[in-house]
Amino acid sequence: MGTLNAANTMIQAAESGYHAPSMAEFFPAAFLFEGTPFEMNRVMLIRVLATVAVVVLLAVWAKRMKLVPSRFQSAMELAMEFVTVGIAEDTMGKKRAKKFMPLIVAIFFGILFWNVTKLIPFLNMPGTGVIGLPIVLTLTVYVTYHWAGIAEKGLGGYLKDSLILPGVPWPMHILLIPIEFITKFVTQPFTLAIRLFANMMVGHLLLVLCFSATSFFLLDAANGFQFFSIVTFAGGFFVFILETLIVVLQAYIFALLSCVYINAAVSDEH
Repeated sequence: MGTLNAANTMIQAAESGYHAPSMAEFFPAAFLFEGTPFEMNRVMLIRVLATVAVVVLLAVWAKRMKLVPSRFQSAMELAMEFVTVGIAEDTMGKKRAKKFMPLIVAIFFGILFWNVTKLIPFLNMPGTGVIGLPIVLTLTVYVTYHWAGIAEKGLGGYLKDSLILPGVPWPMHILLIPIEFITKFVTQPFTLAIRLFANMMVGHLLLVLCFSATSFFLLDAANGFQFFSIVTFAGGFFVFILETLIVVLQAYIFALLSCVYINAAVSDEH
Protein backbone atom coordinates (compact mmCIF):
# COMPACT_ATOMS: atom_id res chain seq x y z
CA MET A 1 0.00 0.00 0.00
CA GLY A 2 2.82 2.37 0.89
CA THR A 3 4.48 1.69 -2.44
CA LEU A 4 1.22 2.45 -4.25
CA ASN A 5 0.83 5.77 -2.42
CA ALA A 6 4.41 6.72 -3.23
CA ALA A 7 3.77 5.93 -6.88
CA ASN A 8 0.61 8.04 -6.83
CA THR A 9 2.58 10.92 -5.38
CA MET A 10 5.15 10.68 -8.14
CA ILE A 11 2.39 10.70 -10.75
CA GLN A 12 0.85 13.78 -9.15
CA ALA A 13 4.24 15.50 -9.23
CA ALA A 14 4.52 14.90 -12.94
CA GLU A 15 0.95 16.05 -13.57
CA SER A 16 1.37 19.21 -11.48
CA GLY A 17 4.36 20.29 -13.54
CA TYR A 18 6.93 19.89 -10.79
CA HIS A 19 10.46 20.00 -12.13
CA ALA A 20 13.58 19.29 -10.13
CA PRO A 21 16.27 22.01 -10.39
CA SER A 22 18.82 21.49 -13.11
CA MET A 23 21.80 23.19 -14.75
CA ALA A 24 19.39 24.69 -17.30
CA GLU A 25 18.48 27.31 -14.68
CA PHE A 26 21.93 28.82 -15.05
CA PHE A 27 21.50 29.31 -18.80
CA PRO A 28 18.23 31.23 -19.25
CA ALA A 29 17.05 32.51 -22.61
CA ALA A 30 18.38 35.83 -23.84
CA PHE A 31 16.04 38.82 -23.91
CA LEU A 32 18.40 41.38 -25.50
CA PHE A 33 21.16 41.23 -28.12
CA GLU A 34 20.84 37.48 -28.60
CA GLY A 35 23.75 35.92 -30.46
CA THR A 36 26.09 38.86 -29.84
CA PRO A 37 28.93 39.37 -27.33
CA PHE A 38 26.54 41.71 -25.45
CA GLU A 39 23.79 39.11 -25.02
CA MET A 40 21.63 39.78 -21.96
CA ASN A 41 19.83 37.10 -20.02
CA ARG A 42 18.56 36.84 -16.46
CA VAL A 43 21.96 35.96 -15.00
CA MET A 44 23.66 38.89 -16.76
CA LEU A 45 20.91 41.24 -15.57
CA ILE A 46 21.44 40.07 -11.98
CA ARG A 47 25.17 40.72 -12.33
CA VAL A 48 24.54 44.23 -13.63
CA LEU A 49 22.06 45.00 -10.84
CA ALA A 50 24.47 43.72 -8.17
CA THR A 51 27.35 45.73 -9.66
CA VAL A 52 25.28 48.91 -9.72
CA ALA A 53 24.15 48.26 -6.14
CA VAL A 54 27.67 47.89 -4.75
CA VAL A 55 28.94 50.95 -6.65
CA VAL A 56 26.02 53.06 -5.39
CA LEU A 57 26.49 51.78 -1.82
CA LEU A 58 30.19 52.65 -1.73
CA ALA A 59 29.60 56.00 -3.43
CA VAL A 60 26.86 56.98 -0.95
CA TRP A 61 29.06 55.91 1.95
CA ALA A 62 32.00 57.96 0.68
CA LYS A 63 29.82 61.02 0.02
CA ARG A 64 28.06 60.98 3.41
CA MET A 65 31.09 60.46 5.62
CA LYS A 66 30.95 62.70 8.71
CA LEU A 67 33.08 63.31 11.78
CA VAL A 68 30.34 61.82 13.93
CA PRO A 69 29.40 58.65 12.02
CA SER A 70 25.86 57.46 11.48
CA ARG A 71 24.93 53.81 11.93
CA PHE A 72 25.28 53.28 8.20
CA GLN A 73 28.72 54.89 8.15
CA SER A 74 29.85 52.89 11.19
CA ALA A 75 28.69 49.62 9.60
CA MET A 76 30.46 50.43 6.34
CA GLU A 77 33.65 51.40 8.17
CA LEU A 78 33.60 48.10 10.05
CA ALA A 79 33.13 46.21 6.78
CA MET A 80 35.91 48.17 5.10
CA GLU A 81 38.24 47.64 8.06
CA PHE A 82 37.54 43.92 7.91
CA VAL A 83 38.73 43.87 4.28
CA THR A 84 41.62 46.35 4.46
CA VAL A 85 43.05 45.26 7.79
CA GLY A 86 41.67 41.80 8.50
CA ILE A 87 42.36 40.46 5.02
CA ALA A 88 44.86 42.62 3.10
CA GLU A 89 47.17 44.07 5.77
CA ASP A 90 47.23 40.95 7.95
CA THR A 91 48.26 38.90 4.90
CA MET A 92 50.60 41.20 2.99
CA GLY A 93 51.67 43.80 5.52
CA LYS A 94 50.51 47.41 5.63
CA LYS A 95 52.96 48.82 3.06
CA ARG A 96 52.46 46.10 0.45
CA ALA A 97 48.70 45.90 0.97
CA LYS A 98 48.27 49.61 0.22
CA LYS A 99 49.34 49.05 -3.37
CA PHE A 100 46.79 46.31 -4.02
CA MET A 101 44.00 47.58 -1.76
CA PRO A 102 41.64 48.80 -4.53
CA LEU A 103 41.72 45.36 -6.16
CA ILE A 104 41.10 43.47 -2.91
CA VAL A 105 38.25 45.76 -1.87
CA ALA A 106 36.64 45.46 -5.31
CA ILE A 107 36.99 41.67 -5.26
CA PHE A 108 35.49 41.24 -1.79
CA PHE A 109 32.50 43.55 -2.18
CA GLY A 110 31.90 42.53 -5.78
CA ILE A 111 31.80 38.83 -4.98
CA LEU A 112 29.72 39.46 -1.85
CA PHE A 113 27.04 41.30 -3.83
CA TRP A 114 27.13 38.85 -6.75
CA ASN A 115 26.75 36.00 -4.26
CA VAL A 116 23.99 37.48 -2.12
CA THR A 117 21.59 37.82 -5.06
CA LYS A 118 20.83 34.11 -4.63
CA LEU A 119 19.07 34.97 -1.34
CA ILE A 120 17.03 37.93 -2.62
CA PRO A 121 13.41 37.26 -3.65
CA PHE A 122 12.67 37.64 -7.38
CA LEU A 123 16.40 37.38 -8.15
CA ASN A 124 17.12 33.99 -6.57
CA MET A 125 20.26 33.43 -8.60
CA PRO A 126 23.94 34.01 -7.76
CA GLY A 127 25.82 36.13 -10.28
CA THR A 128 28.82 33.88 -9.66
CA GLY A 129 26.82 30.69 -10.27
CA VAL A 130 27.90 30.59 -13.93
CA ILE A 131 31.61 29.91 -14.48
CA GLY A 132 32.27 32.94 -16.72
CA LEU A 133 32.41 35.54 -13.94
CA PRO A 134 34.60 33.45 -11.59
CA ILE A 135 37.00 32.93 -14.52
CA VAL A 136 37.19 36.67 -15.18
CA LEU A 137 37.87 37.36 -11.49
CA THR A 138 40.48 34.60 -11.37
CA LEU A 139 42.26 35.84 -14.49
CA THR A 140 42.40 39.33 -12.96
CA VAL A 141 44.09 37.97 -9.86
CA TYR A 142 46.27 35.61 -11.93
CA VAL A 143 47.64 38.42 -14.10
CA THR A 144 48.07 40.69 -11.06
CA TYR A 145 50.20 38.37 -8.96
CA HIS A 146 52.38 37.21 -11.87
CA TRP A 147 52.83 40.81 -13.02
CA ALA A 148 53.68 41.88 -9.47
CA GLY A 149 56.21 39.07 -9.07
CA ILE A 150 57.91 39.82 -12.40
CA ALA A 151 57.98 43.56 -11.62
CA GLU A 152 59.56 42.86 -8.24
CA LYS A 153 62.14 40.22 -9.23
CA GLY A 154 62.43 40.28 -13.01
CA LEU A 155 61.23 37.44 -15.22
CA GLY A 156 64.21 35.16 -14.57
CA GLY A 157 64.23 35.77 -10.84
CA TYR A 158 60.49 35.25 -10.57
CA LEU A 159 60.54 31.96 -12.47
CA LYS A 160 63.51 30.75 -10.45
CA ASP A 161 61.86 31.62 -7.16
CA SER A 162 58.53 30.09 -8.26
CA LEU A 163 59.81 26.84 -9.71
CA ILE A 164 63.03 25.92 -7.89
CA LEU A 165 62.82 24.77 -4.30
CA PRO A 166 65.88 25.77 -2.24
CA GLY A 167 67.92 23.08 -0.52
CA VAL A 168 66.75 20.28 -2.80
CA PRO A 169 69.31 18.01 -4.55
CA TRP A 170 69.53 19.03 -8.21
CA PRO A 171 68.36 15.68 -9.68
CA MET A 172 65.06 16.14 -7.81
CA HIS A 173 64.38 19.32 -9.77
CA ILE A 174 63.65 17.19 -12.85
CA LEU A 175 60.52 16.01 -11.02
CA LEU A 176 59.77 19.03 -8.87
CA ILE A 177 59.95 21.84 -11.45
CA PRO A 178 57.02 20.48 -13.54
CA ILE A 179 55.03 19.95 -10.33
CA GLU A 180 55.72 23.50 -9.16
CA PHE A 181 54.84 24.86 -12.61
CA ILE A 182 51.49 23.06 -12.63
CA THR A 183 50.78 24.23 -9.08
CA LYS A 184 51.69 27.89 -9.58
CA PHE A 185 50.46 28.42 -13.13
CA VAL A 186 47.56 25.97 -13.53
CA THR A 187 46.17 24.58 -10.27
CA GLN A 188 46.01 27.81 -8.28
CA PRO A 189 43.83 29.75 -10.73
CA PHE A 190 41.75 26.67 -11.58
CA THR A 191 40.85 25.97 -7.94
CA LEU A 192 40.20 29.65 -7.25
CA ALA A 193 37.51 29.80 -9.93
CA ILE A 194 36.01 26.36 -9.33
CA ARG A 195 35.71 26.85 -5.56
CA LEU A 196 33.60 29.98 -5.96
CA PHE A 197 31.53 28.69 -8.87
CA ALA A 198 30.79 25.26 -7.37
CA ASN A 199 29.73 26.58 -3.96
CA MET A 200 27.33 29.09 -5.49
CA MET A 201 25.90 26.61 -7.98
CA VAL A 202 25.31 23.83 -5.44
CA GLY A 203 23.81 26.20 -2.89
CA HIS A 204 21.34 27.57 -5.42
CA LEU A 205 20.28 24.08 -6.51
CA LEU A 206 19.71 23.02 -2.89
CA LEU A 207 17.54 26.07 -2.20
CA VAL A 208 15.47 25.52 -5.33
CA LEU A 209 15.09 21.82 -4.56
CA CYS A 210 13.89 22.38 -0.99
CA PHE A 211 11.44 25.17 -1.71
CA SER A 212 10.13 23.59 -4.93
CA ALA A 213 9.46 20.40 -3.00
CA THR A 214 7.76 22.44 -0.26
CA SER A 215 5.47 24.07 -2.82
CA PHE A 216 4.59 20.71 -4.35
CA PHE A 217 3.88 18.90 -1.08
CA LEU A 218 1.85 21.81 0.28
CA LEU A 219 -0.24 22.61 -2.79
CA ASP A 220 -0.37 19.49 -4.97
CA ALA A 221 0.34 16.38 -2.89
CA ALA A 222 -2.47 14.21 -1.53
CA ASN A 223 -2.97 11.26 0.83
CA GLY A 224 -1.34 13.00 3.79
CA PHE A 225 1.89 13.83 1.97
CA GLN A 226 1.32 17.52 2.81
CA PHE A 227 3.13 16.79 6.06
CA PHE A 228 6.42 16.54 4.16
CA SER A 229 6.14 20.24 3.27
CA ILE A 230 7.14 20.95 6.87
CA VAL A 231 10.24 18.80 6.49
CA THR A 232 11.29 20.31 3.16
CA PHE A 233 10.58 23.87 4.37
CA ALA A 234 12.70 23.27 7.48
CA GLY A 235 15.46 21.90 5.26
CA GLY A 236 15.17 24.90 2.96
CA PHE A 237 15.31 27.32 5.88
CA PHE A 238 18.43 25.60 7.23
CA VAL A 239 20.07 25.78 3.79
CA PHE A 240 19.10 29.47 3.55
CA ILE A 241 20.81 30.26 6.87
CA LEU A 242 23.84 28.22 5.82
CA GLU A 243 24.02 29.97 2.44
CA THR A 244 23.87 33.36 4.18
CA LEU A 245 27.15 32.44 5.84
CA ILE A 246 28.60 30.89 2.69
CA VAL A 247 28.05 33.97 0.50
CA VAL A 248 30.21 35.97 2.92
CA LEU A 249 32.69 33.16 3.45
CA GLN A 250 33.32 32.69 -0.27
CA ALA A 251 33.96 36.42 -0.75
CA TYR A 252 36.37 36.27 2.19
CA ILE A 253 38.19 33.18 0.90
CA PHE A 254 38.60 34.55 -2.62
CA ALA A 255 39.94 37.89 -1.34
CA LEU A 256 42.20 36.16 1.19
CA LEU A 257 43.70 33.75 -1.36
CA SER A 258 44.21 36.66 -3.76
CA CYS A 259 46.29 38.37 -1.06
CA VAL A 260 48.18 35.15 -0.32
CA TYR A 261 49.06 34.61 -4.00
CA ILE A 262 50.14 38.22 -4.51
CA ASN A 263 52.23 38.18 -1.36
CA ALA A 264 53.86 34.88 -2.33
CA ALA A 265 54.71 36.26 -5.78
CA VAL A 266 56.53 39.33 -4.47
CA SER A 267 57.99 37.81 -1.31
CA ASP A 268 61.67 36.87 -1.11
CA GLU A 269 60.74 33.62 0.60
CA HIS A 270 59.68 30.66 -1.53
